[in-house]
Amino acid sequence: MYAAMNNPISTYQRVGVETGVESANPHKLILMLFEGAREALAKAKLHIRHNEIAKKGEILSKAIMIIDHGLKASLDMRAGGELAQHLLALYDYMTNRLLIANLKNDIEIIDEVSRLLGELYDAWKAIEPSPEINVTIKPATGSIPS
Repeated sequence: MYAAMNNPISTYQRVGVETGVESANPHKLILMLFEGAREALAKAKLHIRHNEIAKKGEILSKAIMIIDHGLKASLDMRAGGELAQHLLALYDYMTNRLLIANLKNDIEIIDEVSRLLGELYDAWKAIEPSPEINVTIKPATGSIPS
């Protein structure tokens, strides 16, 4: 708690993220989850390259939490039908791959998952709803660590 108060940059970044979340529509929130997961994966690669194993583990855990408790938890299995089933399987695949990447310090696996997230991000961004269209996303349970 005190570290954030003593670091103005960290405080500014946290306020910026919180403000973005508060003002975002459901579609934008999903985009933010994709962005957060990919950012975490980029940081994990840097930690591997610098042999910072503990930090790598923490940040990969964050990426897994975003995928599992954010993206996966937001799926509406009844309304989403077959597409939701495929996304669920893909999210499970990604989290399993990241667990292996963590154990093996494997940057190629991290790149694979980042590419998959990037493709989903691009597809989700392409279907951005117009203001007249109401998009509903099931709220995720739990919280994602900052």
